[in-house]
Amino acid sequence: MSKIRINRYISAAGYCSRREADKLIKAGLVRLNGKLAKIGDLIGVKDIVKIDGETIVPLEQDLLVYLAFHKPVGITTTTDRRRKDNIIDYLNYPKRIFPIGRLDRMSEGLILLTNDGSMVNPILRAENKHEKEYEVVVNKIINDEELWQLQNGVPVLGQITKFSKIKRLGKNSFRIILTQGLNRQIRRMCEYLGFEVVSLKRIRIMHINLGNLAPGTWRYLTYKELAELKRLTGNL
Repeated sequence: MSKIRINRYISAAGYCSRREADKLIKAGLVRLNGKLAKIGDLIGVKDIVKIDGETIVPLEQDLLVYLAFHKPVGITTTTDRRRKDNIIDYLNYPKRIFPIGRLDRMSEGLILLTNDGSMVNPILRAENKHEKEYEVVVNKIINDEELWQLQNGVPVLGQITKFSKIKRLGKNSFRIILTQGLNRQIRRMCEYLGFEVVSLKRIRIMHINLGNLAPGTWRYLTYKELAELKRLTGNL
C-alpha cells in the first residue's frame, strides 16, 4: 500500500468519514505509532493507528457494507451515542457503520449508511450535483406562483437557492428535487414564503429509491445500485 492521508486511512477502516476522522484527530483521540496524530499525517503499511486504544485496520473489499434505511421521524442522524435517539443505536447493525449525509430529526425517508469512507465525500460534494428528491406537505394551500419561487430560488442562509425541479402533488403538497444540501434547506425555503412544513420525506438519493421500504427498516443496496453508485462517484 502506498502512503495515504490518515483521515482516508481511518475512513477506509470503516470507522467514520474523513471529516469525522479529522475531528477525532483535532480532539487528540488518534495516535500514530504511539504519538498524537496530526491532520495530514501519511500512513504506510508498517504504521499503527489507534483511536481510543483500538487499532484501526483498512477493511477488505468484501467486508464493506452499503445500506438503504427509511429513517423514521424522531431519529437523529448522528453517530453520537450519547443521544438516545441516535441512528446507530436505532439500527443496531452488528458492524460499525455511519450515515452518508443527514436528514433532520423531524423528517423521514431515505438515508444511506456504510462503512466505506471513500463513498462519503463524492456523494455529498455539492459540485457533483447529485439529485435528492423529497415529498413535502405544508400547512396551507400553496399557489403556482409560490411553487415557481421555490423552484427558481429564494434567500436561504445568505444565498439564493439553486434551481430545483418541483411537481405539484396536491393543494398543499409537492415533490422537489434538490442538488444542494444546505442545512434544513426545504424547511427554510418554505419558511421564507410563510409556510410551515407539516411532513417531509426523502424518497430518492441519486438513482436509489426509497420504494416500499417501511419506516424503521433497512435493506442492502442491490448489486446494480452499488455498481451505478460506484460509477457515479468514481469509485470503480
